[in-house]
Amino acid sequence: MDLNLKGKRVLVTGGSKGIGLACAQAFAAEGAEVRIASRNPGAEAKFVSKAVDLSQRGAAEALAEWAGELDILVNNAGAIPGGDLLKVDEETWRKSWDLKVFGYINLTRAVYAAMKKRGRGVIVNILGNAGEKLNAAYIAGSTANAGLMAFTRALGGVSHADGVRVVGINPGPVATDRLITLYKQMAQSKLGDASRYEELFKDMSFGRPGKPEEIAAAAAFLASERSAYTSGCVFTIDGGLASRS
Repeated sequence: MDLNLKGKRVLVTGGSKGIGLACAQAFAAEGAEVRIASRNPGAEAKFVSKAVDLSQRGAAEALAEWAGELDILVNNAGAIPGGDLLKVDEETWRKSWDLKVFGYINLTRAVYAAMKKRGRGVIVNILGNAGEKLNAAYIAGSTANAGLMAFTRALGGVSHADGVRVVGINPGPVATDRLITLYKQMAQSKLGDASRYEELFKDMSFGRPGKPEEIAAAAAFLASERSAYTSGCVFTIDGGLASRS
């Protein structure tokens, strides 16, 4: 299916690895002009890239100016550590939220203003299913994702008046380097052999985590004119995990 994305200018944050890199590759495969932003983007020299820390004040506005007139923004940068209320201190909450929560909000604000002026654009927020399947052992992440789900729905519910669409994606467990490293550590601890980590996937939907490419394909479709009547929605891609009681 041709998504008619050829020539569209796209910015993907957190675009040097994992879901972000998969998104950059998916849009590029459709003929889009892709730019990525990351704290360490050097490994992906084939994309126009900028090193930036979106947790810093003013970074989002500077990035938006560097990126130029965007057709599509994919907010993806951010990693929030696990832990319950008593384990996650205030500094950790603020540092991780400055990157993911305020990073998304500030960059959206900066990019949205230009999109509104032109009367067109799409913003895709990569969130996380912990925002709907709440987890007290990941309390900072669950709370952040729930807030960004509300942000996506609130803005996307009215953005049509400006010719802009705002959508979100809630991935479940996805086979990124971060997840594989975690499961190798778990396999070493539980099975005495890190190389047996895939055995720990057996209780996941379909016996495996999702693939970054599966999330990226959805992002590209949602950002395309094939999904032109979609806004203010959050799509969950987690193999049904969030639907279980």
